[in-house]
Amino acid sequence: MYLHRNFIITLVAVSAAALPATGFSACDARSGPKTAALVELYTSEGCSSCPPADRQLSQMRQALDPAAEVVPLALHVGYWDYIGWKDPYAQEVFSERQSWLVRANQQRSVYTPQFFVGGAELRSRQGGLREQVRQLNAMPASATIRVQAGPTTSGALALSAEARTAVANPPAALYFAVTESGLVSKVMRGENSGVTLAHDHVVRAWIGPIRLANGAARVERQIALPPDWSRADLDVVAFVQDESNGSVLQALLAHRCAGS
Repeated sequence: MYLHRNFIITLVAVSAAALPATGFSACDARSGPKTAALVELYTSEGCSSCPPADRQLSQMRQALDPAAEVVPLALHVGYWDYIGWKDPYAQEVFSERQSWLVRANQQRSVYTPQFFVGGAELRSRQGGLREQVRQLNAMPASATIRVQAGPTTSGALALSAEARTAVANPPAALYFAVTESGLVSKVMRGENSGVTLAHDHVVRAWIGPIRLANGAARVERQIALPPDWSRADLDVVAFVQDESNGSVLQALLAHRCAGS
């Protein structure tokens, strides 16, 4: 499915807050020396061609080299909601980001399903993903990232992320997100009417861009966790992106940071 459109960014981050009482004991992750591949899938429950791509993202590890370093994100867009089914995971900021990535790649087509790897559009989903991940992993990382996270006494998720780049003043920004896996939807209307869909790595909360100053950035946030979010299936992702061309300098995945 294809669409040509521009959107306005809506930031979903909540305000900074105190650290959890036990510190960031649940997660303390640091990026490695080689570039991890950030894999972004732009998808929609209102798109009949998206379920195979959703499955490909869920099963991505099986198609990659055993030692591949990859950070998956499923970003649901809402511009197909008008067809008859409102995607419960869609956020306007994801539509805006997709349009920005298309422009950064000097392309014109905004569509679903659409993959980006390291900020570059994936043109061939059959075999192209493995090669693109392999090429990125072979490159020394141009940034370092540390993520700390843990539950607060009030039941929220406290996050801290810091990033540095090898160059003092690149046009770079830090982003981080909370993702959830194991989601299931029974679609009642639209192109996927009657189909039960399974989703992994779905972005639930999105923070950024936080621009780097003198090659460094640090941010702390607290994110409320709604009752329907499965704490045991939440991960935290952080990445640094070159704002001039969309290339991802480094990405990091921290598993199961919110407890059980």
